[in-house]
Amino acid sequence: MDTFWFNIVQWLHTLGLHVDGGTARAVGDVAATATAKLDMPSLLALAAALGWASGFRLYAVVFLVGMLGVLGWMPLPPGLAILQHPMVLMVSGSLLLVEFFADKVPWLDSAWDAAHTIIRVPAGALLAAGVFGADNATMAVVAGLLGGSLSATALATKMTTRAAINTSPEPFSNWGMSFFEDGLVVAIVWLATQHPVAFGIALVVMVAVSVLLLVVLFKFLRAVVRRLSSSFSGSAKVA
Repeated sequence: MDTFWFNIVQWLHTLGLHVDGGTARAVGDVAATATAKLDMPSLLALAAALGWASGFRLYAVVFLVGMLGVLGWMPLPPGLAILQHPMVLMVSGSLLLVEFFADKVPWLDSAWDAAHTIIRVPAGALLAAGVFGADNATMAVVAGLLGGSLSATALATKMTTRAAINTSPEPFSNWGMSFFEDGLVVAIVWLATQHPVAFGIALVVMVAVSVLLLVVLFKFLRAVVRRLSSSFSGSAKVA
């Protein structure tokens, strides 16, 4: 509860509403203690979760983690404190709504993902690196590489899976997969912050499944492209 009030004080401060120094120092001590409780496994789990989930829903990750910090439900490392800023929450929340609906429209979802290939991977790396911040540059670099790699893997899996699903004329499978990804992001962040070891095990399973899907679906998509090319070639010959 004390952490909650500290974050409210910080939130008010960003809005220009200041609290007396004694109160700010008291709740500041509480926040420092809470953040210190994040041990190395917890920090690594959080970094990996931010990287992996960013490959699916970047704006949801930014908004969700920021709100967790504001509400005091999770002590954010100093490098991620910026996610609590009202402007960051407003922009990420707005883009979250746009992405939520764009991701439910067949083929528009693939176009949206393609447009975000240059955003999600570096953003996932930056979020993961921000878990350690400038105080631990070595671990920040390691986390950044880990987060970027996991984000790229998740994004590739999402794009390949969606491209395969979009070959089906009905939209229900697309909607189901989209809602599944929405829930998956929330579950990933929750598991990483509450049960880091269990998240580590789950992450290994998810990466293995992703690699398997990429191999299987790549062959499937290549076969589809080959079939379409043959059909167009046949039509051109007949004409």
